[in-house]
Amino acid sequence: MTALYENTVDVLTTWTATSDDAELARRRTLSLLADGPAAMTRAHRAGHVTASALILGGDRRILLCLHGRLDMWMQLGGHCEDGDPTLAAAALREATEESGIPGLILDPTPIDIDIHDVRCGAGDGGPAEPSVHYDVRFLLHAPAGSIEQISEESTDLAWFHPEALPSPLATGTIQQIAPALARLP
Repeated sequence: MTALYENTVDVLTTWTATSDDAELARRRTLSLLADGPAAMTRAHRAGHVTASALILGGDRRILLCLHGRLDMWMQLGGHCEDGDPTLAAAALREATEESGIPGLILDPTPIDIDIHDVRCGAGDGGPAEPSVHYDVRFLLHAPAGSIEQISEESTDLAWFHPEALPSPLATGTIQQIAPALARLP
């Protein structure tokens, strides 16, 4: 987890935030990371860094999942794992697992950071406890002809136009759409 931690500190130290809120979240996340590599793990109960991704299709539609436990539409992503070499790789792994789409193309520069309260387990199957996710979000491009497959973590997956998003939408989902669309050619 040390290499992933060092990568995360480097990425967030050099990243130019996409909004004032993202800048505040960047600074708060760097403060959390002062606790060391443990801040990358679920065991760090004060909060931990997570990685997620907004997947865009060539037609500018966005793939969102209806989260199975939260029953809200959101981007795909989740907890970092020991084998993740970088934070961006963690987001790519999570999005690939949760979407079933092979060949997603990663933009390795974050588009947003959102800090939110959650209830999550310590990774050992124990009960969910209060914590905070410092969620660093990335942009992924879906290859032409991509067909999504629902994972066990989602109730549904669907493509949406940015101006016609579903409800209920998770807090913090909307704020990453403009920075993602701004990266399109």
